Amino acid sequence: MKSSTERPWIINLGLPKSGTTTFQTALEHAGLSATGHLLHGPGRRPVARALFDAYFETGDPLSGLSGLDGLGEVSILRKSLSLWPQCDFGILQALKRNHPEIRLVATWRPYIDIVDSMARWRNLGTQRLPNGSIPGLPAGYGSPKAQLAWVKAHDHFLQTIFANDPAFLRLDVTATDAQEKLANHIGRPIPWWGRANVGRQRPK
Repeated sequence: MKSSTERPWIINLGLPKSGTTTFQTALEHAGLSATGHLLHGPGRRPVARALFDAYFETGDPLSGLSGLDGLGEVSILRKSLSLWPQCDFGILQALKRNHPEIRLVATWRPYIDIVDSMARWRNLGTQRLPNGSIPGLPAGYGSPKAQLAWVKAHDHFLQTIFANDPAFLRLDVTATDAQEKLANHIGRPIPWWGRANVGRQRPK
């Protein structure tokens, strides 16, 4: 757990393909230690598993993590494992309660672009989402229309919970001032901004 003299945690609450890897890469270029999806080290433990384990064991989702400044992608969706900390009210409240100086970010781009990118990213949008058990998107409701409604609802969920909260930034990664907004929010220069983990394009 970080002490009060260390720089605050920077956590992304965005959904997959919303710019999470771009966000993580930007933090790394800023000299911060960040990871996403899986923790480094033996076993490559999922970030989501670490967050939920710590939350239910200690009340602080970040108590089991050390040596990190930020998290880019916090969810995981596998055939036998579906964990979504960014959709969990208890986790979100515990982050704020235990870490008053935390910087929360939700990466975004046009909703339809997120859904389209999910469809093109391996089997995420075509198999894993339709068959997964996900908060707001139950198994069997993974059509593109349902995914679009889910993406919109998550955005509104975060904006409702963190309305007027200075610890929260809704970051449109496609905006011309995205780099500046992120730098201002975390109080640290962001020397790089671009596109990371770009999915394959649809054939023309």
